[in-house]
Formats: sequence, C-alpha cells, structure tokens
Amino acid sequence: MNIIRSLSEMKKWSQSLRKAGRTIGFIPTMGALHEGHLSLVAQARSQADATVMSIFVNPIQFGPAEDFRRYPRPLEADCAKAAGAGCDVVFVPQKSDMYPERYCTFVTVEDLSGRLCGASRPAHFRGVATVVLKLFNIVTPDIACFGQKDAQQVIVLRRMAEDLNVPVTIKVCPTVREADGLAMSSRNAYLTPAERAAAPVIYKGLQAARALYDKGERKAVRLSQIIEEHYRTAPLIKKEYIEIVDTISLHPLAAVASTALVAAACRTEESKTRLIDTIVLGGSL
Repeated sequence: MNIIRSLSEMKKWSQSLRKAGRTIGFIPTMGALHEGHLSLVAQARSQADATVMSIFVNPIQFGPAEDFRRYPRPLEADCAKAAGAGCDVVFVPQKSDMYPERYCTFVTVEDLSGRLCGASRPAHFRGVATVVLKLFNIVTPDIACFGQKDAQQVIVLRRMAEDLNVPVTIKVCPTVREADGLAMSSRNAYLTPAERAAAPVIYKGLQAARALYDKGERKAVRLSQIIEEHYRTAPLIKKEYIEIVDTISLHPLAAVASTALVAAACRTEESKTRLIDTIVLGGSL
C-alpha cells in the first residue's frame, strides 16, 4: 500500500491509472478508522480496480466550540487498518496544501445544508462540500463510498456532484453497528462508560419506528413520538432532533407516502458527545 501526502503525487497516481483504463474507488475519511470505514473499502474494492482512502481532519467543517483539536488522529494505526482492508493508497494531504494562505473559496449547497444537523452546525456542510469537492478533483474517482449513518452528508454531496457536473457515482453503504446496535463512529471513543451503556437507545428508538411503520403507521408525528418515548428512558441521552424527511429535499414529511429518511441526533449528558443515526423507510437512499 502507498501512502501519498502530496497533492501533485496523488494526481499523478490517479492519472496513471486512468491512462491504463482502470477505475478508482474512493473513501474520504477523517481517520480514527473503525469497521464502518473498512466496510466502505470492501464496497469500493468490489466495484473499482483500485481503492484510495483519504485521511484528513478537515478544519473548516468544525464549529468554534467543536472538537477539532481533540479529534483522534492515530495515523499509523489507521494506515495499518487500511492496508489490512486492501486499500491501494492512503492519501494524507496537509492542511497547508488543502487550504494555503489566502484561501477563500467555499462550496455551499443551499437549503439542504441548513436542515437537520445543519440547523445547529451552520458552517458544517459548507466545510464538508468544499473539502469533498477538492478531494474529488485531486483523486478523480469513479465511485465514492459513504455510510448511510451520515445520510444528510450523502444527500448534500449527491446534490453538489449533480449540480456541478462532477463525474462520480456516490454509493451509499449500510451503517455498520456494534453488537448492541450503536452505530459505529469515531466519536464513540468520547463516551463515558455510563453513556456507552445508554447509547444503544438511539437505534432502539429508530427500530421502534420501523416496527410501527411495518404495522401500517404512516403518520410522521406518531413515528417520531415512539422514538422520543424511547429516548426519555435514557437520561444520559438528550435529543437534539428527531426528523422524518424527504430523501431528496430533506423537507419534513407529514406522512410517509414513499421513501423517507428518519434521522436522529442526540447529545450525551456527561461528555457532551454528539451522536447521529438514521434509517430509511419505504425504499433506500
């Protein structure tokens, strides 16, 4: 496996593959890899000739009171995991190369970026869209793989790619979970033991909504209520939002008549860790 740090070297590597007629699968990450990330490598390997994973803790997607400085950066361990999963390249760009002095260009996906997580993190998706477009331009992948847990991110990036004519297929992969249902996330490492024991309630609430939907319930207010009832049983897990929305516009739905995204965000009481999870009813992303 190659570790590439230079933007020009990464471009040269991708260009050489393209000249040979080979396809590239891409997994953008911020590192602190877990089985969820590694499952994306497997998806990319199954659909492309070569696989690139980027590791870059993107400063412009963190708010001023968020965890940029303490975000875990176990680069050596991450590279070993990526190699073990079959990655061909780990791309580790430097902040000074990605955002050089006098950098002032950003990408904003209007409307979508201000909903759900964007309501409390107003600059977050501007940062995500900007860095991912830059990475797409450097790596030039044919396929990019993302987990369903980050469904809003997927929807924002799909819209960006379509609107800006970026020739990449965005593949949505199933959320990978711990044995008790908690969605895998690099931020799970922040949880106190008591919070970790309580955190599976986030997915249990979503499962309860799915069970109600499967029995015929279509009213969004009732599906949201059953989720919230579960969350009230866990004092260490505080609801930030529970939303049932259209999978293209992210506009709230009164009833689930076709495909709907059920999204929840919570913050824990002790460590103040923000956790998100999603399910899709009536179809797929």
